[in-house]
Amino acid sequence: MSQRLSYASAGVDIDQTDAAKRTMAASMETADPRVLNRIGAFATLLDARFPGYAHPVLVHKSEEPGSKQKLAFAHGRHRGVCYDMVNHLIDDIIVMGAEPISIQDVIVCGAMDGAIVNDLVEALADACRQQGCTLTGGETSVQPGVVPDGLYVLTASVIGVVDKDNIIDGQAIEAGDQVLALASNGLHTNGYTLVRALLDRQPDLLTADVAGESFLEAVLKPHTCYLQAVRGLFTDPSLHGMAHITGGGLRDNLSRILPLGLDAQLDLATLQIPSVFRTLRAAGDLEDADMLRTFNMGVGMALVVAPEAVEQVLAHLAAQDCRAYRLGEIVAGEQEVALQGELAW
Repeated sequence: MSQRLSYASAGVDIDQTDAAKRTMAASMETADPRVLNRIGAFATLLDARFPGYAHPVLVHKSEEPGSKQKLAFAHGRHRGVCYDMVNHLIDDIIVMGAEPISIQDVIVCGAMDGAIVNDLVEALADACRQQGCTLTGGETSVQPGVVPDGLYVLTASVIGVVDKDNIIDGQAIEAGDQVLALASNGLHTNGYTLVRALLDRQPDLLTADVAGESFLEAVLKPHTCYLQAVRGLFTDPSLHGMAHITGGGLRDNLSRILPLGLDAQLDLATLQIPSVFRTLRAAGDLEDADMLRTFNMGVGMALVVAPEAVEQVLAHLAAQDCRAYRLGEIVAGEQEVALQGELAW
């Protein structure tokens, strides 16, 4: 006689999942008055009144930390990718002048380890609190046969708000404006398919020294969030545009905010390149052009500001402990980003 099937024997234990959800609920408790219902409801209710906003506009974005999460889970560093995901999401909306309000996550796994899932939710909630927003809910899905056991796939969405008159979309950019680079702490969340391929060839690279830390530590540093650094500039009329430098590098991302008839000319020799990129270049014999297209090369965000405001903006960023410097300028052109000169390795 064949054994009777059940959902648990097929790979999904509802009792275990429910227990994990009860545990993670404690991490998601919030005093945010905008959240109108309790944890565990079918959906989240958010109060849509925004005092201080004349014409509030909602900004919505979804993101995931890419294959960085596979590398992190393989080495027991899963908490870090939660900060990656939240910080990346927030950086994607602050370039429009938006304040983050609510983040929701999705965790998909092949077999649930309640301790790991609770650890992930705890880290996500903490990452949100650090940036003044709330983890308001999400979904945890066990999918045996779809996702391998031991692998967790994370995604998340953010809702932010900006006053319509204060939207920053690059349309104010004009010839003569200056491009400022905000320093990254390393790879952030892009280029990890290349990194993992390199590690497959050279596993000893994991423990190689990179400016006093291991290569693994260097490549798994959480994505920098620039909210605290740039928030005070949101209503500054001299700030004409912001670009989050992610996949595609400086050229592909800065071009997304250029108005018709304008180019950005960047001086590659001014780039302050973190040591981890030098290690990657040497270990993989990588070409500069490929690195510039794959990695941020030390620039996590680019600001376009009026020339007369450059020193004021740099002083503001320095006061927020954000390293920034001149990278280039805006000139007449065809909505392209010209990378001039050579990288100073």
